[in-house]
Amino acid sequence: MTERSHVKLLIVGSGPAGYTAAVYAARAMLEPMLIQGMQPGGQLTITTEVENWPGETEIQGPELMVKMEAHAKAMGAEIVTDLVTALDLGKRPFTATCDSGRVVTADAVILATGAQARWLGLPSEEQFKGFGVSACATCDGFFYRNREVVVIGGGNTAVEEALFLTRFASKVTLVHRRDSLRAEKILQNRLFAHPKVEVIWNSELAEVTGATTPMGVTGALLRDLRDGSVREIKADGVFVAIGHAPASELVAGQLELHNGGYVKVEPGSTRTSIPGVFAAGDLTDHIYRQAITSAGMGCMAALDAEHFLAAEGEIEIAPEPLVAAIY
Repeated sequence: MTERSHVKLLIVGSGPAGYTAAVYAARAMLEPMLIQGMQPGGQLTITTEVENWPGETEIQGPELMVKMEAHAKAMGAEIVTDLVTALDLGKRPFTATCDSGRVVTADAVILATGAQARWLGLPSEEQFKGFGVSACATCDGFFYRNREVVVIGGGNTAVEEALFLTRFASKVTLVHRRDSLRAEKILQNRLFAHPKVEVIWNSELAEVTGATTPMGVTGALLRDLRDGSVREIKADGVFVAIGHAPASELVAGQLELHNGGYVKVEPGSTRTSIPGVFAAGDLTDHIYRQAITSAGMGCMAALDAEHFLAAEGEIEIAPEPLVAAIY
């Protein structure tokens, strides 16, 4: 028998944005339901050391997400382990259908399904993820102080990651499939002028090499696309910077998207093109893509949803809601 339920606020996704939204919404007495999705906790569950979360000098990514989930539960949010496979935003209440057959209707929805880094699909890349292979220089660059790293890609993201890594690494090698970069000229000029940077053209990453005891990257096999020859270069870390893919499949054709599939929100808010639907975190952020900015947007989304529901007469709201309570 299909399980059906109705909530004031449904949160889809369980990274920093989703859990933070759940904390704020629960404190506002919205009795939110959060459906975790395929990867409860989001990208941080495949991250090792996190050193840029305020209040934690160092914490493991999975541990941080367990704490955030526990916090949301303690505030009164209902956490559901399931996957939303269809979301009808055509009319209110909105309707979510889950993989288990569960159907949930909601007066408002916060989307926090995140984005995933695009990977090359190499078995060795998968093997060393979190152990020398990364898709986020700002997250992991600090760990490569005075070490040699490789960046894969040729667009703005790759060049920006390479330039950022020069703050820490002794050498940064950028590997690109073509004989010219797609990045903005000003970024290219900075890259070519930097004494720590070497660019290898017309090449692709064929394999990541490394050790298993302890687990770690030691090098990269590069294939020359002109003659097929393969050579190995030394590397302590490999950063794959070929872009991100926002998880917006649920709302494609329903919400306004931009920049390759990110959900578009009104400037300074989390409001989407459909009233009552809000988006937060990496799903809408193609610039910063940090846990802390995602959490901040989760807070914004909960506040935006609270005010929307109050305006619709679904809840009562005090003149100074929630914001005053957090100080």
